[in-house]
Amino acid sequence: MAVVYFAGGCLWGVQAFIKTLPGVTSTEAGRANGASNTLEGDYDGYAECVKTEFDPAVVTMEKLMDYYFEIIDPYSLNKQGNDIGEKYRTGVYSEDHKHLEEARAFIDKRSDASRIVVEVLPLTNYVRSAEEHQDRLERCPDDYCHIPKETLNKYKI
Repeated sequence: MAVVYFAGGCLWGVQAFIKTLPGVTSTEAGRANGASNTLEGDYDGYAECVKTEFDPAVVTMEKLMDYYFEIIDPYSLNKQGNDIGEKYRTGVYSEDHKHLEEARAFIDKRSDASRIVVEVLPLTNYVRSAEEHQDRLERCPDDYCHIPKETLNKYKI
């Protein structure tokens, strides 16, 4: 199994979408690349993200990027839907440099690459979100989410 972290605005919808994708074996709501190893105050530069475990024999990093771009506005800096602020930035993080190379290659081959503001960075730290944030939209389907319900359910089996 392989692991990559996707930040795409509010983590509730990102997790709800990613967990339905073919080849994804588990997800966990969390925060990535903050200034400390704890979640205190306003999260000190953390990006809300979803830790995504996947089987590379079933789904490639390129295909995961393709799915990811279905749910984000890649041109919007620190904002997705009604969620505004640094913690809602878009980003792809990994401890595996190959994943980062593949993410950059996916972006670089797009005709709009020069306008894309998605971070592609090594994972420097990760903190799991509180239990109340895990699988939140399954428990509270009417909570706000910037991702349309049709998109959230697109790959649900």
